Amino acid sequence: MNFMKPIFVFCYICLSFSVVHAQVQPDRIYNDNIRGVAFFRQGDPFSFPLLELGSSDVLELHFDEMGRQPRNYFYTFQLCNADWSPADLNVFEYLRGFTQNRILQYRMSSATTTAYVHYQVNLPERNCLPLKSGNYLLKVFLNGDTSQLAFTRRMMIVQNQIPIGATALQPFDPALQMTHQKIQVSLDVKSIPLFMQQQGKLFILQNNRWETAKSPQQPLIIRESFIEFNAELDAVFPAGKEYRWADLRSVRFLSDRIERIDNTAIPVKVFLKTDADRSRTRYAFFPDLNGHFSIGTTDQFNTWWQTDYMDVYFSLEPTSRQPYPGRDVYLWSEATLLLPREKYKMEWNEEKRLYEKTLPLKQGYYSYSYVTSRSNDPIFRPDPGLTEGNYFEAENEYTILFYYRSFSSRYDELLGFQKLRTGQGIRQ
Repeated sequence: MNFMKPIFVFCYICLSFSVVHAQVQPDRIYNDNIRGVAFFRQGDPFSFPLLELGSSDVLELHFDEMGRQPRNYFYTFQLCNADWSPADLNVFEYLRGFTQNRILQYRMSSATTTAYVHYQVNLPERNCLPLKSGNYLLKVFLNGDTSQLAFTRRMMIVQNQIPIGATALQPFDPALQMTHQKIQVSLDVKSIPLFMQQQGKLFILQNNRWETAKSPQQPLIIRESFIEFNAELDAVFPAGKEYRWADLRSVRFLSDRIERIDNTAIPVKVFLKTDADRSRTRYAFFPDLNGHFSIGTTDQFNTWWQTDYMDVYFSLEPTSRQPYPGRDVYLWSEATLLLPREKYKMEWNEEKRLYEKTLPLKQGYYSYSYVTSRSNDPIFRPDPGLTEGNYFEAENEYTILFYYRSFSSRYDELLGFQKLRTGQGIRQ
């Protein structure tokens, strides 16, 4: 019987790897008890989860599980291609150390009405280190069993070899000039072999959202080692308007957007003032967080395990006090990023003549907006035009990512990264 043991162990390892590499949806919570997932560069809660290959920078991961019983959570990384399909590499080819790591740091909530266990870890750890640049899917799961997924989150590791220049313009199309923003991108690809310089993949994200990402396919100008993407319909985004906000850091005092707080309920209920349709109001600039949020409280001392959960009531009143014909309305925020779409779809209240939605949120400062998408459309196309209005002057943050795969490679490397903030300096 002893000779069967190595065979059994080998089969178990192979089965584990096959589960790890199974295709799952990026940015998704699979366990309803998981709340408050935050993933960012250490010390900057509004940053993109991206690191430079070989740097000493780290990412912070925070999340809560509702209840009082700590459990054994593990994590792993899965290398992905530019389109987030699994890369055709063995896990040992892109990870140094253990393929699974247990999350050891956790703390029970204190001074809160709702009980939860807070988990946190700084990534990557020395005993589980990504070796290649590219897209990575962080998977968090229970008891070392990758089939018991809790949630997944995208992250990126860049090897900066391709300088990227980016400029925000008004679109050439007169119908879009006052409502959209166009991103012109130029690349210096001299570090790529000449016959492969047009084989890269370019992705442009608005406010860090992959759902609305653009991927220009053909460069307009090729000049020596410089490639420019500036075709008429490339990388044109609805500009939207500055995001709304909700300061939920205190359950004792009413901030400017809170109508009332019911402290007798468990969890505490917070009713925000009804939001008005802004599609017909003039544009006005004010600093915003572009959909990001920051966990925090002014009532206690610790940000992560002394912040309470509350049921927050959002409502939107259309100008006509009628539902938008043929459209569904959604609450658009990083706070809804990991939720299935039906969880942040707003419901029409015929009696009140408005849209409403209640979300469980942790105390903090949230920025959000409202978007619409065509009803019964299998493809989600969020558009702020009917609810917020589109104004080319709006301040937005764009992330430009350049991927490249050589003839000998089996995955897409991330070789270029650039940030661009538009708004007051946009070119006409």
